[in-house]
This record gives sequence, structure tokens and C-alpha cells, in this order.
Amino acid sequence: MQPSIGPDSCAAKTIGIIAGWGRFPVLVAEAAKRDGLRVVCVAIRDHADRRLEQVCDDVRWMGVAKFGGHIRYFRQHGVSQITMAGKLFKSQILFSGSVLWRHLPDYTCLRSLAPLLLSRQRDTRDDSLLTRITDTYLARGIDVCPATDIAPELLVKEGLLTRHSVKPAQQRDIEFGWQIAKQMGGLDIGQSITVKDGTVLAVEAVEGTDACIERTGTLCRKGGWTLVKVAKPNQDMRFDVPTIGPQTIERVRAAGGTAIAIEAEMTIVVDQQQVIQAAEAAGIAIVAVKRNAAQAAA
Repeated sequence: MQPSIGPDSCAAKTIGIIAGWGRFPVLVAEAAKRDGLRVVCVAIRDHADRRLEQVCDDVRWMGVAKFGGHIRYFRQHGVSQITMAGKLFKSQILFSGSVLWRHLPDYTCLRSLAPLLLSRQRDTRDDSLLTRITDTYLARGIDVCPATDIAPELLVKEGLLTRHSVKPAQQRDIEFGWQIAKQMGGLDIGQSITVKDGTVLAVEAVEGTDACIERTGTLCRKGGWTLVKVAKPNQDMRFDVPTIGPQTIERVRAAGGTAIAIEAEMTIVVDQQQVIQAAEAAGIAIVAVKRNAAQAAA
């Protein structure tokens, strides 16, 4: 079990954040400040939100591959516990063809990731990379804790979130898609799948959920499909936690989707009230399902 974070559990009264893309890192920083913690942030260049500078006590903009710089910065500020929040665009970082020039990995990064990236048996799976990165911090005395320990209110509760209910056909698609999405997660492929009438329309891979949704819209122009997004079977809550936000709703609406199923207590909903309002305005049903309930239904 990961140690909890808060004013009573963080002896140094300081938490470090490695911030990627999106509003999620800002919400985590705000939650930490409300708990009376000092917040020190490594903002990933070309990813993180500038609003972090208004919330955090100190922010340093750095490249994603500057592990040694991240660690030195946190140590300078007396940070012994950090969390990772926000998305990193893996396809841009690893497969754009210019990773060395754009991100200039330092020695600590190369030493940590070389066995995965430069060996004959390359392994760029999310779990492999993120576990190796986490171990790099742990080996240098910096604990890595779940962002949801700082802002547990962002984890969605079980139940129907919208006034629009899930129709029987959508419920069947959820039960069908849930099992496939779980198997995908177990294979470290992705966390999202789109389904209509028992047919898999698209699955999420390295391109991410937004691109998966957009592709679904081109494949199913009649609309009426369902998005299922789940946690991995052995989800490590320190990283890669499934997340939706207002942008997700807008993309589903634009692509013709009418229902979203997410995993209760394992999925982050950013700006939940805004998400619900946008979904209701678009006629999209959102339901948060517990893992055991979904398995029993299937």
C-alpha cells in the first residue's frame, strides 16, 4: 500500500509534482495547497499548464527526459515525496524520430531507460517505462505516491452520473466492451474501447483516447456508440490512472457517441460538474461501474 499524503502524513510538509499535460496536475496542486502543503513542481516542457505557476510555491520547467535534473531540483527543495500527474504524449516523445534532439535525455535518464530503449529487446510499454522511472526516484530516496492520495475527491463514485440513463442496448455494449477493455489493459495496450451493437469499433493504443474517439466517429457515422474506459487489472495508482474531462465529452459528442462507461473508484474525472453538465447538454449518458458489478453482469 502506498503511503497517504496530507498535512499529517508528510513530515517535510512539502510535496513534489511532475506535471504533464492537462488540468489534472493543477487540481492536484490546488488540493495539496488546501491541505497546507508546500508544492514544488517540475513542469514538463511542451506539456504542462502555465497555471501551475500561479498555484505552486516553486515551478521549474524542464524536459521530460531530464531525470537527473528533476531529482536535483527536488532535493534542493527538501522534497522526499513526489507524485506524477497529467498526460505525456508518448507517440511524440518516443516515435517522432527526433527524441534525442527534442528532449536531450541526461545521464540519469539514459542509465535508467537504456535497457528498455536501446537494447535488442526494446520494451516501450507504459508499465515497463513508468515502473523503471518510478524505481529511479525510489533508488535516490524520493518516494512516488498516487496523485489520488492528494486529491481523492477526483476519483469517481459508483452510479449514474447524468440524468440520461443507459439504454438496454448500451448496457449490453458496456458489459461486452468491459471484458475486452480489461484484457487490453492486462496486455498494456490501452484502457479505452468503443462499441456499438456488440461490435468493437476502435481500441486505444499509443495514440490515446482522444484519437480513438475521433477514429470511431469516422468509422461509425450513424453514431449511437458507447465508450468504455477502465483501469488495468492490476492498476498501479501511482501512474497512468484512467482519466476523463470536459474535452472527452466534447470529443464523444462530436464523434456521435451517446454513452460513456468508466470504472468507479479507479477513474479520475476532472471538473466533474462541468463534465456532467456537458454530457447532459449533449444527450450523453455517463455511468461509473464497479469492477465486481461489471464482472457479475457479464
